[in-house]
Amino acid sequence: MPHNIVLSGQTDFDGWRTAARQLCIAGIPPRDVAWSLHDMPDLFAASSGVPEGSGAFNVSRRFVDLASDVILHSDPERFALLYRLLWRLRAEPLLLDLMTDRDVSRAADMAKNVRRDIHKMHAFVRFRKIDGGGEERFVAWFEPEHHTLEAGAAFFARRFPNMMWSILSPRVSAHWDGSELTFDDGAGRQDAPDGDALEDVWRTYYAAIFNPARLKVSAMMSEMPRKYWRNLPEAELIDSLVANARKRTEAMVAHGVKAPKVNRQREIEQAPPLVPETAGTLAELRSEARGCRACPLWKPATQTVFGEGPANADIVFVGEQPGDKEDLAGRPFVGPAGQLFDRALADAELDRTRTYVTNAVKHFKFTPRGKIRLHQKPNTTEIRACHQWLEREIALIKPKLIVALGATAAQSLFGRAMPIGKNRGKVLDVGDARVLVTVHPSYLLRVPEEDRKREEYARFVDDLRLARKTLKEAA
Repeated sequence: MPHNIVLSGQTDFDGWRTAARQLCIAGIPPRDVAWSLHDMPDLFAASSGVPEGSGAFNVSRRFVDLASDVILHSDPERFALLYRLLWRLRAEPLLLDLMTDRDVSRAADMAKNVRRDIHKMHAFVRFRKIDGGGEERFVAWFEPEHHTLEAGAAFFARRFPNMMWSILSPRVSAHWDGSELTFDDGAGRQDAPDGDALEDVWRTYYAAIFNPARLKVSAMMSEMPRKYWRNLPEAELIDSLVANARKRTEAMVAHGVKAPKVNRQREIEQAPPLVPETAGTLAELRSEARGCRACPLWKPATQTVFGEGPANADIVFVGEQPGDKEDLAGRPFVGPAGQLFDRALADAELDRTRTYVTNAVKHFKFTPRGKIRLHQKPNTTEIRACHQWLEREIALIKPKLIVALGATAAQSLFGRAMPIGKNRGKVLDVGDARVLVTVHPSYLLRVPEEDRKREEYARFVDDLRLARKTLKEAA
């Protein structure tokens, strides 16, 4: 007799996982299971629920990550597809490597579409100010293709922690009051404001940064489909900017441009990366970050220094910014502090090639002193401008643990100043992430007394051992 499994909602991943595990243990094949939601049960299946069973089995984190994305897709067959994959994985442990398999390929496409939907939400949500009875409040309207609003809303809680906002959508709405993210029923487009006074400023800025010489209409339409335009204040400018792009480009060529200033910093040979780059989303993000102009730090720097490591790393180390050596090499943590960091990792029995290392700020900030470039601490504006890259790295990797190396990294991750002395050695929750706070290895290089230097190094290694212990507990 078919088993009808009724889930509590469209994104009930925990309910699906619990039921699927029990079904597998009880030996119920996919053909005998019907999945439905509490408000739309399958009338052709017996409501027999989850069968009793004893035993246990494990699945890879890769499948869990895949399933947590696929469950957010709008396809009503996703629950059955995932259970079919789970059932098959017990006999075919390498199944997920077979991209020619129909089920695997379909699930991978669903997960990709979900991630793209979340990315579009992060890119195209526009908040508008409303009268909140004496308090500033901002409201946005967004229509996701899939059930992604809950998963995507945490991004805005981290990016705008001090702003009260709501994101309305047809199925569900998200609300942030400065401390808690909550969800309730969906809304209509008429419930969201049409505009505010700041939109004229934004349109002026957008027109000013539009570069007609670099316009690629097909690429722009792929990244910003017209269906999102009705909620974007800058959209009303796009047609005219595109139409006049050729004329403006010809005028720019006729006017002439000054040759760019050549960076005279010494060149050094780039060592091969610890983990080879592979085609994928992180590689695309790295390529996108090379053109970042969100703050003035790109002008004197040699290049953007992006993160490095495997895309499935369990742990991400976040430093402050690249130093002189990193700026020239284009890789993080290769200078004196990076060498000390490598030694401490080895003493803590952590393999750097299995970790992802990056910085809160991706360009080197310095003051020139003759041939020497003296490090300068990034300010809050620069940290915020660069935060999107760090946030997107973490969202793609989904680490079990993040280690904040120093105050700048902690400020970027928590959205506020975090005293190292008070928070060091603590594993704290930031949204869905767990963060361990410790010092930056460059701090150890600045300790003058040898005895104290040894003590601080040992303490730093202890913090890294705590990170290793936390990973084991998470596993």
